[in-house]
Amino acid sequence: MQISAKADYAVRSLVELAADSGRPLTCEGIASSQDIPFRFLKSVFRDLRQAGLVRSQRGCEGGYWIGRDPAAISVAEVMTAVDGEFLTLRGARPDTLKYPGAAQGLPDLWRAVEAAAQAVLGRTTIAELAAEGVRTDGAGREPRGEAGPARDVAPAVPVSVPASA
Repeated sequence: MQISAKADYAVRSLVELAADSGRPLTCEGIASSQDIPFRFLKSVFRDLRQAGLVRSQRGCEGGYWIGRDPAAISVAEVMTAVDGEFLTLRGARPDTLKYPGAAQGLPDLWRAVEAAAQAVLGRTTIAELAAEGVRTDGAGREPRGEAGPARDVAPAVPVSVPASA
């Protein structure tokens, strides 16, 4: 499964906005702090604004604010806002796939993958990610003496792989 750069940048930008919600942040400032190409980030913000996930204000005191309560914005919602469909296979939704013969059960696997990803990303909020970032030392590690929240991970889908001859 591949997560697009656009989705990654969108989530990172919203986490940045949620972590510093007391003032508007500029696109340039977010691009710099998150090491994101500025021109690409401008198009990401256009999609986020259309989805109501950010609001903007022009002028010298302008910038971007998070558009809603970050606790009500899931990572899955952000990904869908910038990429369209949550998961596609060669441009088709997993629930529309039908394969002939021996591969006819494969669409069930793709639907299970989509459901597992949707479950994890759908319950993970921008507020949670922003809070985790505040609790880390900036390098993604927990400071000594503090434990981060336990994150449930969807169980792996069992796949049988034939033994090599």
